[in-house]
Amino acid sequence: MAMQAQEIEDLIRATFPQAKITITDLAGDGNHYAAEVEDESFRGKSRVAQQRAVYAALKGKMDGSHGELHALALTTRAPA
Repeated sequence: MAMQAQEIEDLIRATFPQAKITITDLAGDGNHYAAEVEDESFRGKSRVAQQRAVYAALKGKMDGSHGELHALALTTRAPA
């Protein structure tokens, strides 16, 4: 079953409560999303470390062919 944008945001926000989060449904199908996550905790971390932290926050929703979330284009950064 496809995920809703709010579900994705809620999972990310549980780990990053102060983050600025924008979720976009890229194809309008509930399976292909883009997420922008801006959080102070990313400061000084590599982009890979930032993205791993966000993927961990999704709690396995993208795992394998049976994951609820098919595709997520992810952009992460610390505030300017």
